[in-house]
Amino acid sequence: MRASYEEVEVIHGVDATFEEGVVTAVLGANGAGKSTLLALAAGIMGPSQGEVRYAGEKVRVGSTSSLARRGLCLIPEGRGVFPNLTVRENLWVMTHSGSGRRHVERCAFERFPRLEDRANQSAGTLSGGEQQMLALARAVSTNPRLLMLDELSMGLAPIIVDELYNHVIQLAAEGITVVVVEQFARTALSVAASAMVMANGRIIQTGAARDVESVLQSAYLGSVEPTAAIPPGRNGTSGHTDTSSGTP
Repeated sequence: MRASYEEVEVIHGVDATFEEGVVTAVLGANGAGKSTLLALAAGIMGPSQGEVRYAGEKVRVGSTSSLARRGLCLIPEGRGVFPNLTVRENLWVMTHSGSGRRHVERCAFERFPRLEDRANQSAGTLSGGEQQMLALARAVSTNPRLLMLDELSMGLAPIIVDELYNHVIQLAAEGITVVVVEQFARTALSVAASAMVMANGRIIQTGAARDVESVLQSAYLGSVEPTAAIPPGRNGTSGHTDTSSGTP
């Protein structure tokens, strides 16, 4: 699969699969093509060559609503909450998937009790970690089969990152396939079972999470990572998805 922004090709012949029932980490420095890969998988943009498939069906550009109803959920970089709406109103947005307000609130508040305490507070006044919790809570309320997380840890303190990734581990244990795009590799590898490393629009390494660390230094050009509090070696599993090639 190849993909371009106007005349500039940014994904160069990628062939990838997100396996059902596995937490997959997609790693690489800024500009490696990680977020573009997720945009292709979610139908936000289309490939210039090749195709994307989700659960056996071809993904078409602009089919994001249909994909969401079929269980594909993307939390974009920057959290994507509505700052002028309350926490409760942000959750109600997810009723488009067919769930009622009581259901989405119950799913969110049982998992994130802190959000219930702030239910009538504007989302824009929450801390960065709380906004990311709200984004996760909205996603979980749709009962996703595939959850894709783009830079979940961005701008957050390590202790908050630890808390969020503990929730990711729990989601995987409940049968949700998770794809984690992260610039900070150790954080993602601590929860993933498999991993792929991207550089300059190409996948340069795939395999078990424990086996890819040797290629990371060259892929990251020596960038420094924060140390998260999550213990190394915890692998999340479970869920449903097929994306193959090109099926990102």
